[in-house]
Amino acid sequence: MKRTILLPVLLILVPAAYLSLWPVPIEPLAWQAPAAPGYVGAHAPNSRLAGVRQIDLKGEVGPEHVVFGADGLLYTGVASGHILRMKPDGGAQEVFCDTGGKPLGMAFDAAGRLIVADAVKGLLSIGGNGKATVLVDAVAGEPLRFLDGVVVAGNGKIYFTDASTRFGPAQWGGTLQAATLDVLEQSSTGRVLEYDPARQAARVVAKGLSFANGIALSGDQASLLVSESGRYRVWKIAVAAEQLDVARPSAQARVLLDNLPGYPDNLQRGLDGRIWLGLAGQRNDLDKMAGRPFLRKLMLRVPRPLWPTPKPYGHVIAFDEDGRVLADLQDASGNSPLTTGATETAQRLYIHNADGKSLGWLAR
Repeated sequence: MKRTILLPVLLILVPAAYLSLWPVPIEPLAWQAPAAPGYVGAHAPNSRLAGVRQIDLKGEVGPEHVVFGADGLLYTGVASGHILRMKPDGGAQEVFCDTGGKPLGMAFDAAGRLIVADAVKGLLSIGGNGKATVLVDAVAGEPLRFLDGVVVAGNGKIYFTDASTRFGPAQWGGTLQAATLDVLEQSSTGRVLEYDPARQAARVVAKGLSFANGIALSGDQASLLVSESGRYRVWKIAVAAEQLDVARPSAQARVLLDNLPGYPDNLQRGLDGRIWLGLAGQRNDLDKMAGRPFLRKLMLRVPRPLWPTPKPYGHVIAFDEDGRVLADLQDASGNSPLTTGATETAQRLYIHNADGKSLGWLAR
């Protein structure tokens, strides 16, 4: 009789104890998520991103960011750690460099060196021979855990984002895993940093961002536009800021785009004043857990296939420096890879993605 009673009790208590007590790596904080706006207004549903043409990457995966060099060639970093170089139509494709890490944001400096925010290795400078040099991998003695976006100013200074000081891809199994932990925790440890090559020194421009992601310079180069993925917004932050905490009101920082329908990712200046932004995934039931940290801990204890995950949804937008949306391209078919941004030329719009086996593009 006792065994008959004990077995059902154990079947209830053991899973309950696991779901309640099993250690998880996050210490989530409560926050107030704004109600998702849905696809309305400037983001009304459309299919402008459906049916993009594809450049095959010959086995490589995830052209997360795309830039063009003065040589007229296209450069993109992929999941293997390679940086690929090719003609604008995808021809003459070759491995330009193997960073040994995870290259994300990229930009060229005035000398033609490719500056790379490598999520594992740090801020890199790559010469024409494909050899990588680490510019900085720590600030004030603290390692840079998750470099993400980068942009080079006309005066040679380099601005870049450290998405999280809590979770780095090297320690947590990759960029997606580390990003997921950071967004679930909401401890807002993301930073914007400056590296001055002349002084070989780095400083913190701003901090307190929930997964600091893409970065771009304003037209007058007095401000930085920064994606805050974990809070669905884009900031405009003064270049002159020093250790600015965005959680506190300041004349040096304001939200330019707020309550976006997806997670803002790469920022890239285009033509005619446009700034392109990728939305890497739709918002989902995580918003409902914003004020319930325990539920976010609980989520990490259940098998990943049971997590609330949105279906693939391609989405890139263009806006101006006043925050007006100028273009909105979507693909709701479910066939789109995880869109992280867009690079615009006079002939084409290249669509960045984090998990596709090809590089998509649209004729302009």
